[in-house]
Amino acid sequence: MPNIEEHIRKAIEDGKFDDLPGKGKPLHLDENPHEDEEWRLAFHILREGGFSLPWIETIREIEKEIEQARAALQRTWEWRSATLSQNQPYERVQAEWQRAVDAFSQQITQLNKRIRDYNLEIPTARFQRPLLNLEREIKSLTANPRE
Repeated sequence: MPNIEEHIRKAIEDGKFDDLPGKGKPLHLDENPHEDEEWRLAFHILREGGFSLPWIETIREIEKEIEQARAALQRTWEWRSATLSQNQPYERVQAEWQRAVDAFSQQITQLNKRIRDYNLEIPTARFQRPLLNLEREIKSLTANPRE
């Protein structure tokens, strides 16, 4: 039996997929093939009402808080750079930067605790979120200033 990938490649080359109905339109995959048939209607009503699973809401909140913490540290880094370019006293500027880093470190610690809790709630490991690394976060924010 020939390789299925060869058949697909040949069909693509021959243009057999060019005029399929729905081409260029989004797929609507509303039904989950793994959900219990008896609960399908209930899940559909909840989705249509804008509700989602608690662990999905949790990760959305965590991601929002991560972005807010990163943005605050980024603003302080930009302030630090601008202030130092104006020949302001280095010690005062550096002290303010260190306060921002300390606050960011506390936020990372709290977020990592929430991420650990979230990782225990989720139904499968593929949805796990890696923990944040303070040094890597600071390096990323200070090395790549926003344009």
